[in-house]
Amino acid sequence: MNGVVIKSTGSWYEVRNTIGEVVKCRLKGIFRLDESKEKDSNPIAVGDRVVLERTDSGDLTIAEIEPRDNYILRSSPKHKGARQIIAANIDQALLIVTMANPRTSTGFIDRFLLTAEAYHIPVVIVFNKQDLLDVKTQKKQEYVASIYQNIGYKTLFVSALNREHIDEVQALMKDKTSLVSGHSGVGKSTLMNAVEPTLNLRTMEVSRITGKGMHTTTFAEMHPLSFGGGVIDTPGIREFGIMDFKPEEISHYFVEMRAILNNCKFNNCLHENEPGCAVKQAYQEGKIAEERYINYLNIMIDYKASYKHWE
Repeated sequence: MNGVVIKSTGSWYEVRNTIGEVVKCRLKGIFRLDESKEKDSNPIAVGDRVVLERTDSGDLTIAEIEPRDNYILRSSPKHKGARQIIAANIDQALLIVTMANPRTSTGFIDRFLLTAEAYHIPVVIVFNKQDLLDVKTQKKQEYVASIYQNIGYKTLFVSALNREHIDEVQALMKDKTSLVSGHSGVGKSTLMNAVEPTLNLRTMEVSRITGKGMHTTTFAEMHPLSFGGGVIDTPGIREFGIMDFKPEEISHYFVEMRAILNNCKFNNCLHENEPGCAVKQAYQEGKIAEERYINYLNIMIDYKASYKHWE
């Protein structure tokens, strides 16, 4: 029997099998990860295609995981140096961002895009809470959106609360497996309830004290959509990340840098202070947005420190 993992709570997994039934399973005792996944803190992720077996007692177990098309991860919050796979086999990611209540930084956006590019997941940036924008935040949103539009990312502008442009989101998600992510408080659950009212996902307001969102999703979970496809709802995640690359490879996942990397004098250029750096020259000429370049440098600082630990 085959199926797709739709929820993981640690020791138990919920799997939708080929005839549409949702069954509860445990991991088979002899299941082992291959060497390429030995740093993973969780062997099975939502979206994984799995093979099920029934034990002598009649219980279902996950006996095998089929090869993943892609996945997205973060550093494990519980195991230093380990990876936590958030979801696998994703057709696209919808990154929900807001310019206020709470404000999503370009640093967070760029870290997410870096991870998605590294693991071959197309991203659409969805600017939510259009109903809360004043003149100042509207101008800020236009500027931030232009940074990503200019390098080829699709953007949408919606109000989940007022159901503005929800039809565009539905059309985008039809017949696809979509991962929805963003900071806590940006309205992921409210947006998904607007897209598919039968989901009835729990929502919670932004904290008046901290100005930040409060977590409403504890575990990643895939929900079916009545118009075709599925949506993977993830916990509010502060940072995504990559752990399998050398520092000089990070720039390969900044799309506007990737096109000019071969013009650098050195093939291991980090685009910091090296002579003959095409990336830094492009930034100085205004061809790379200042926010993107600064965020790249900040990511490099953090990544190089982590890379020494992982080696």
